[in-house]
Amino acid sequence: MKLSDFTYEYPKNLIAKYPAEPRDSARMMVLNRKDRTIEHRLVSDLPEYYREGDVMVVNDTKVFPARLYGNKEKTGARIEVFLLRELNPESRLWDVIVDPARKIRIGNKLYFENGLIAEVIDNTTSRGRTIRFVFEGDNEELYQKIDEIGQTPLPPYIKRDVEPDDRARYQTIFAEHRGAVAAPTAGLHFTSDLVEALQRGGVQIMPITLHVGLGTFRPVEVEDLTKHRMDSENFLIGHRTAEAVNRALSSEENTVTAVGTTVVRAIESSLSASYTLKADTGWTDKFIYPPYEFRITERLLTNFHMPKSTLLMLAAAFAGYDFLFEAYEEAIKEKYRLFSFGDAMLIL
Repeated sequence: MKLSDFTYEYPKNLIAKYPAEPRDSARMMVLNRKDRTIEHRLVSDLPEYYREGDVMVVNDTKVFPARLYGNKEKTGARIEVFLLRELNPESRLWDVIVDPARKIRIGNKLYFENGLIAEVIDNTTSRGRTIRFVFEGDNEELYQKIDEIGQTPLPPYIKRDVEPDDRARYQTIFAEHRGAVAAPTAGLHFTSDLVEALQRGGVQIMPITLHVGLGTFRPVEVEDLTKHRMDSENFLIGHRTAEAVNRALSSEENTVTAVGTTVVRAIESSLSASYTLKADTGWTDKFIYPPYEFRITERLLTNFHMPKSTLLMLAAAFAGYDFLFEAYEEAIKEKYRLFSFGDAMLIL
C-alpha cells in the first residue's frame, strides 16, 4: 500500500483539546471484524466484552515534562530544548531537539531559570543535538530540576496553551516508569473504577513498558511505505506478563487485547520461535501496515488517529483497510472526538 491510501478529511473542530471527564465516559466505537458490524458504546461498557481469563496488556510508561525553555549564553537568545531520551545517566547525556537550531552549536551553554545548565556537545541531525547537563546532584535531583521547568509535551495538533492540569491529564493511571515524551493514549481512557470492574470479572490487566518517542508524531514522507523507517523505542516485557498472555493464547476461551498501538509494537516485536510472547527487553523499530500477520494481538483498543500516520496504518492492518476507513467515515458522521484526548475504538 502507499502513503496516499491513508489520507482522509476531518473537521478540525473534532480534535479533542481535553479528555472526557470522567475518562471512561468517552465514546467507544466497537468494530466486529467477523460480523463486520459497528456498535456505538462508551468506554465504561468495556467489561461487557470480556470474560474471566481474558488478558489486557497496558503500557506503564510515564510521560515526563520534556519541553524546556532556556537562554543561550552571551546572547540570551530564547531556545526551546525538547528532551527526547536520556543517553547516559552517569554522564548526564541527553538526545534533544533544539529550536531555533541555527543558533545552537557545539560548545554553547544553555541556562535555565532554576539554575540548571546544559552544554551542547554534539550535532546529531539538522535540529538534533546531544547535550550534557552540568549538575552536581544525583539523577533523581536532576529529574526534579527538569520537572520544575519542563512543560507537558502535548501533541502539536492540540492548539492551546499547556496548563498545569495537563501533567495529570496526559498521563495514564498505569504510568510507573519514566521515559516517554508522548502518552500511550488508549490507556488514557481507564479509571480506577473501570479497572476494578474488569478485574472483578476476572480480566487480567498486565503491564509492558514501551517509552514512546517523538517519532510517534513524525510524518511519513515517502509514498512507498517499504522505504519508511521508524524511530527505535525501548521496551520491556516481564515474565509475568508473558506467562499470562501465553496462557490466554493457548486457550480457546480467552483473548489477548493490546491497549494501544505502542503495546502492539512491543508484543509483536518479542516473539519466541513458536510465536508466543517472549519476556525480553530491547529496542523496536517495527513498522506495521497492511498486510501484516499478527501473532499475539487478538483484540485492539485504540484511539482515532491522524491521516497518513503510522498509527492509522497499524490500525488498518488489524481491522482491515476497507473496514477501518468505513468506520472512520462513520466516526466523523457521528462526531466522534479525535486523536490523543479523543474517543476510543475497540476492534474485536
